[in-house]
Amino acid sequence: MSFLSFVKRNTSQTLAIYWVLVRITVPIAILTEILSRMGLVKAAAPAFAPVMNLIGLPPELGLAWLTGMLVGIWGAVPLVFTLVPASSLSVADVTVFSALILFAHGLPIEQKIIQKAGPGMIATTVLRIAGGLLYAFMLHHVLSATGWLSAPVDPVWLPMGATPGWGDYLWGLAETMMWMLVILLALSWTLEILKVTGLMEWMMKALSPVLRLAGIRGEAGQLTAIGLFLGISYGAGLLIREAQSGAISPRQIFLSCVFMGFAHSVIEDTIVVMSLGADLNGVLTGRLVFAVAACAAIAALLRRLPDKAFFARMFRPATMEAERR
Repeated sequence: MSFLSFVKRNTSQTLAIYWVLVRITVPIAILTEILSRMGLVKAAAPAFAPVMNLIGLPPELGLAWLTGMLVGIWGAVPLVFTLVPASSLSVADVTVFSALILFAHGLPIEQKIIQKAGPGMIATTVLRIAGGLLYAFMLHHVLSATGWLSAPVDPVWLPMGATPGWGDYLWGLAETMMWMLVILLALSWTLEILKVTGLMEWMMKALSPVLRLAGIRGEAGQLTAIGLFLGISYGAGLLIREAQSGAISPRQIFLSCVFMGFAHSVIEDTIVVMSLGADLNGVLTGRLVFAVAACAAIAALLRRLPDKAFFARMFRPATMEAERR
């Protein structure tokens, strides 16, 4: 294959993945924004107050959690100190809440992208929410028992909660999608360069012991690493192509998506919640340890699960998804 043909094939594959992401992201982002502005999210929030009590947080933060799950971290962050004064929250409180939204945020968009790669939406959504609740519950009890992080929170940033007009919102969404295209193209070619130069193999050797503990091996580990650092839209987005080609086994795709659900975009998202006063060890170190341990347990269960049950409940092959469209 000539270099020009290789360039055209790689670029066309990336553009095809980008178009899938656009068709998922734009309609769902606009729909959730409409529901939020209609007040439907706020009306449903009181039902989440018992969950907040379970993890030691003020019930008012149920609205921020629900908003984060539907809209994303940037939807939840401005609400935190609007709903509850910073003076009444400790570093532990903000850390526990931050951990909760780091696990499960932007679910309508991110879970639809994951579904396109093959894993069942219900199964992976339940795992993300349950994993976040379990980690937040454990973190709350550890911090309560030890008294760690009991000092009043001292945020370096108090975000404004003003809702932008529709013009500004749509312009921001368009900018986001353009940057997604730039990043996807850059990632696609960076991956090829890393493979050709051998740097990818070296990087994966460094990460592979940790990913192997989580049950993730081979090329699935490369794309899991992308999701870990850059987010589900990119990691799972590239997994769609690999799933359609059959290069990665369905169980490895499932585990990769579960791991990314527990730990993704660890640079940007961690910086955002730390600016609110969250503790680094609670929102990053502990989260990564939990993600590895939880995925290892899930991998062990998957090995015992017959193929018939796995494909019926946990995974729809990408080829079947393509045929259904």
